[in-house]
Amino acid sequence: MRGSKGKQLSSLIYSVSKNNSKTLEQTNSTTSKPSKKSKIAFRTTSSTDSVSLSSSLLDFQKQKKKEKKEKGLFGAILNIFGGTGTPGSTSNEAAVDSCKLPATDVPEVKKSQEEDIDKQWFSSSSNTFLAHRHKTISRERKEKWVFKNTQGDRFQRLVSMCGDRLGTNTTLAVFGRLKRETGQKEFKALIELCVEKARESQDEDESINHIHRAYRLFEEMKEQGFQIEDEVFGPLLLYLIDMKFEDEFYFFSEVIKEGNSAVLPRLGYYEMLFWIKVDNTDKVQELCSSIVFDADGFHLAENYLLALCETDREELLQLLEVVDITKLSSLDYVSSIFKSIGRVSLEEVAEKFILALKTSEVEADNLSYFICNYAMSMLNLAVEDVISKFEYLHEKLDVRPSITSYEKLVSYCCDSLQVHAALDIAEKMSQLDLALSVEIFYPILQAVEESCELDLVHPIYSIIRRHNLKPSTEALRILINLHVKIKDFEGAYNMLSDLKEMGIKPTSGMYNSIIAGYLREKNLPAGEMVFNQMKNADVKPDSRTFSYLIANSESEEDIIKYFEEMKSANVHATKHVYMSLINAYVNCGQFEKAKQVVLDQGVPVKNINEIKSVVVSALASSGQMSDALKFYDEMKQEGCEIDQKAVLSLIEHLQFEGELNRLLQLLEELKDPDFWFDGCERVVIYCVRHKHLSSAINLLKQLMDQDKMSIYAVLDQVYISLLPLYYPM
Repeated sequence: MRGSKGKQLSSLIYSVSKNNSKTLEQTNSTTSKPSKKSKIAFRTTSSTDSVSLSSSLLDFQKQKKKEKKEKGLFGAILNIFGGTGTPGSTSNEAAVDSCKLPATDVPEVKKSQEEDIDKQWFSSSSNTFLAHRHKTISRERKEKWVFKNTQGDRFQRLVSMCGDRLGTNTTLAVFGRLKRETGQKEFKALIELCVEKARESQDEDESINHIHRAYRLFEEMKEQGFQIEDEVFGPLLLYLIDMKFEDEFYFFSEVIKEGNSAVLPRLGYYEMLFWIKVDNTDKVQELCSSIVFDADGFHLAENYLLALCETDREELLQLLEVVDITKLSSLDYVSSIFKSIGRVSLEEVAEKFILALKTSEVEADNLSYFICNYAMSMLNLAVEDVISKFEYLHEKLDVRPSITSYEKLVSYCCDSLQVHAALDIAEKMSQLDLALSVEIFYPILQAVEESCELDLVHPIYSIIRRHNLKPSTEALRILINLHVKIKDFEGAYNMLSDLKEMGIKPTSGMYNSIIAGYLREKNLPAGEMVFNQMKNADVKPDSRTFSYLIANSESEEDIIKYFEEMKSANVHATKHVYMSLINAYVNCGQFEKAKQVVLDQGVPVKNINEIKSVVVSALASSGQMSDALKFYDEMKQEGCEIDQKAVLSLIEHLQFEGELNRLLQLLEELKDPDFWFDGCERVVIYCVRHKHLSSAINLLKQLMDQDKMSIYAVLDQVYISLLPLYYPM
């Protein structure tokens, strides 16, 4: 049974292929009707039911009261790309007007989320509350090494932001006005946005509009001479498959393959996925039996295999009876097969395929990789059992384990936080005279931090030194930091000495880890000693160095000394420095000076709300509740967004009699579920302590509505907090 959304979408798409709307005439786009040979005929619709494409496009002609805001937003976009003038200026407004589509091109339809131009352009989201397990990990974890480069997709994110705020049509118009060529990357980002919005939408008309925008983008790509490739059309077809929209799936398939026969094998992959999704076994078997083993047919068979592998269908084995696994064009296809048979534990089949591949002189490293994929895909096995299966199959089939497969196995162990097992594999590689690379220890270091097995830093560093490996400076900083966390300052210092033998220059981050460790131990003289050694080693302190020293200053003179030294060293004051200034002044009893920090001209504008929130937290934590609440109220009057941690700090320290209404008001400010849970727990304790039992019961009911198990944790905390009142020590 198809839902009403599917019926409307089918009717709408069919009418697109049947009628030429004014919009399509103006853009010289054409839509071909589905071929008569199409496997599924499109449903016909009467003229009263058909909806033209132009009647479904987004209407960007807003009321006059919104046009000013819209122009300001367009101006901001122009400035991002190097435009002149200020947002909302006359020059920008003219540019914006020239970017807008004619009224005939964008007829009025039901309002969608895309039209909400009133939203703030750069929204500042609240910090996510860490789960209980992460609370045990030191604050330095947020500096954890990220092993991927996100710079490459920066422009794609910008395109997505523009499409989200302005709409796909208008975004393309903006790019055109800026004389920037719209390429595959831009089209891909906007089509993905359309699909995402269609998935999120609960409104049928709005969802249909998003799919139509994707269709328009397809037509625009074809008009500009682009081939529609898998990375572009894949997300849309997967959405149609998930929604089980059969007619729409075949319609878009026709649009994609028109004049682009190279995508036919890949479309076969999605077609197989569709019939698997709707659980039509007859169609699945029909596709398998229809393969003609010429060049094109074999590529089609490979894509059928891939779809069957991903869904673990029994037809996979039937197809493999007629497809020679040794002739597959990509190792990825072979890996997918071994993963699939691993999930269903078909060991005999795996052994048969390995022997067949071995006979066809496939490289031993690849054979080891396939065995690894099989063992790691087996379900409900403990990590040590996976390792045992990996070793057993290599020995039985006489395949030498490869470096790549061992590295993959190490990552698998680390994902499960089995650090000891990962280290054992590294030692075994050494025994087999396999070349150890330093990269194999990067996931191990992350797992050590997450599992809190910090003592393992010693054997890790021992292996690195024994094999004369040269880690990156960031890996060395993590190693030093791990030594500091277990209070092995001598080991951390020895690592700094080892850097000379490695030919590596120490960094400020390495010294900062040792300084921060001493300061956490309240050993300010030792921290200052490391600071001086840092300068003697010709390592320039950074903003993080000074933020540590300022935050732990014991007098106003020390605060000023470190801040002035930072300015003399031409180190830019970051938000962390200003936060440290606030906390340091509060700790020294200089509450007015703490509040005046936010007035400094150097405070980053983008971080002003976050820094002001620190003032609230610091004042509340030091018992200055009246000042904290006053500062909080001023922020609210100014329309500032207050950090969730600051609100939670107010709730935690506002425990005086007669503050129930204020506490309930603050609790409403906590939008993040984790922060709300902690805040609710504290308010319940307050209510019980001051005998506001009806309010306590109401809050407990709210907790139960969100998470029934949470109420037990709250009651435990209530009991613990009240215990000293009845049983004083």
